[in-house]
Amino acid sequence: MQKTIIILIVHSLLFSYTQAQNGTQNQKPVVTAPLMSGPAPDYSDLNCWAASPYKEDTSDKIPEFLKNEARSQRADVFFIHPTSYFGEKKGSPWTADLRDTAVNNNTDNLSIRLQTSVFNGSCRVFAPRYRQGNMEAFYVFNSPEAKAAFDLAYNDVKKAFRYYLKHDNKKRPIIIASHSQGTLHAIRLLQEFFDGKPLQKRLVCAYIVGYQIKKDAFKKLPVGEQPNQIGCFVGWRTYAMGEIPKGAAAENGNSVCVNPLTWTTSGEWASSELHQGIMNNFETIVPHTVSTGIEPSTKILWVDTKVNPEGKKGKMTNYHRWDYNLFWMNIRQNVKDRIDAYLAK
Repeated sequence: MQKTIIILIVHSLLFSYTQAQNGTQNQKPVVTAPLMSGPAPDYSDLNCWAASPYKEDTSDKIPEFLKNEARSQRADVFFIHPTSYFGEKKGSPWTADLRDTAVNNNTDNLSIRLQTSVFNGSCRVFAPRYRQGNMEAFYVFNSPEAKAAFDLAYNDVKKAFRYYLKHDNKKRPIIIASHSQGTLHAIRLLQEFFDGKPLQKRLVCAYIVGYQIKKDAFKKLPVGEQPNQIGCFVGWRTYAMGEIPKGAAAENGNSVCVNPLTWTTSGEWASSELHQGIMNNFETIVPHTVSTGIEPSTKILWVDTKVNPEGKKGKMTNYHRWDYNLFWMNIRQNVKDRIDAYLAK
């Protein structure tokens, strides 16, 4: 019962966060609070990694129906997890303390287990813990306090990536993956390390999901237009068919979206026949239950499905939490396909 209550609270906070992203909440007043609540990470310490091939963690989880799957580790994925720090108490620091076990458990049991694990069929998985920005910072996104928090979080991510490059990569193919706040930081990481840089040649694909990707985000890094394209990026934000969030409408179409059923930017509706299955608590939901299309004016991803993954009554409109899970099997297969294409080039 207690676990159910905690999960429901997290779901509610995630919904509030996505509402803030989409401009449906008023800006809250900036409150005085410390920027940091703990020491900087030392990425030579495995405790500073939510997922690493050098320890057992929740990214290693494999659903029962894939127990006989042929797996390999032909590439590496560097995954930047979404917000799991919801410090709403008055005076809560702007960034998370890496020693906070409640925050770390949220990260590990939700994002790392249910999202990052999609890559373990083909990749070694690296996912750093970082002093992520408080969810409240999204409500005052343009304030100096929020900017400082997100800059601090990004600098931790950058530090982790540099450590990974120096000690672990050894010229292996790289996948960058992220969700939500993680994508805010992943875009900066791609701009700094990959976009028109030599490292772009080592990029299989960037799966940067659950956040606006502006049309001019990258100068040389192309959007993925084909399922086996490499050295590119893909991303989407998922809503029920017919839903247009205020925040997305205010972007005036300045966004990029790739349909994860076709892996193209085509405006044609994708049939549920292309849908390979949903990941929900490591139990299968029958394939062919989701069809998708890119809404032309906002470039968000619309889904049509009778499945309610939250298990609640009523129609869902915002599938932010399920950006990965709705398409878990499609993503897993696409990762393999793109690695095949990269190694065959």
